[in-house]
Amino acid sequence: MADFTAAQGLPPRRTALKAGLAAGLAGVLLPSLSACTSENRLSTVTVAGGEQGGFYLEFSTLLAESLQRHGVADNAVALTTGGSLDNLEHLLTGKATFAVALADAAAQQRAAKGTSNVEIAALGKVYENYVHCVVRKNSGIRDFTELAGRTVAVGQPGSGTSLITPRLIDAAGLNSSPAGAGAREKTVTVMNLGLNDGLDALQGGSVDALFWSGGVPTAAIAATNKEAGLRFLDLSALIPAMRTRYGVFYDRVLIPEGGYEGIPAVWTVGVANLLLCRNDLDDGTVKRTVELLVDHAQELIPRSSLGVQFLSAESLINTAGLPLHPAAAAAYRTLHG
Repeated sequence: MADFTAAQGLPPRRTALKAGLAAGLAGVLLPSLSACTSENRLSTVTVAGGEQGGFYLEFSTLLAESLQRHGVADNAVALTTGGSLDNLEHLLTGKATFAVALADAAAQQRAAKGTSNVEIAALGKVYENYVHCVVRKNSGIRDFTELAGRTVAVGQPGSGTSLITPRLIDAAGLNSSPAGAGAREKTVTVMNLGLNDGLDALQGGSVDALFWSGGVPTAAIAATNKEAGLRFLDLSALIPAMRTRYGVFYDRVLIPEGGYEGIPAVWTVGVANLLLCRNDLDDGTVKRTVELLVDHAQELIPRSSLGVQFLSAESLINTAGLPLHPAAAAAYRTLHG
């Protein structure tokens, strides 16, 4: 869960990282790093983030501030976007230097990349995303299958939530259809609403559940819970079918008691969230960014978050099968020893 190494009296982060990298990098053939000086650093870096009130944008803003503070670029800014799928598009079209995205979305993009020589590459796994299936506390809904015949918000187009929610519905043996398509047996009516619009709709009663993939706690959900009272549905029973049908990106994770005020602990689906770049990003920028992730990790923990699996030795190189940028792999090898 949270990265509380200092409080637990464990080795310093760099020492822990070095101890954890050997197995992950053993046998990797690595190119040499190009030098990166103040003369050849990028003038402007952009980090594709996410929606207002969500974890992606908060993390990306902190990362941009840190990149500028430590001289990785002269200027760095975070972009407000729809989420993972939008971020991948921004990255591939050159609108962003870095992007945060879910591992399943990144894998889907790589599988469909076509003939382009430009690919995405990872700098590291930066945290675990938690899928929230949010209902009103007084709704009476206790089980995922009870969403049949109801209306749910499934994320705005371009978000990672909009990718994973149909997969969850399918794994549960339910069907989905857009609003106005007419009722069918075992069918969930879906509306493409993002976090903030979805929470408004949930409070107003026009949707019965909201799906969101993000950190714990997500500030906007925490605020709505205090106002209206919310509950989360356990999604962990859907993981075996998810992994069989869509890949091994999905893990069983716990939203802890206390993560949201008054809401009991609940098991849900976790997906690795990766910091990504293009494979043609210069080695110097990649190297210095990896060093920032390791040496200044505490600057990158959003204040609203519990710091779920942040930049630990075990998680940084665990990129869910997505290749590291060669210069990132070299940087981790150098840190190892």
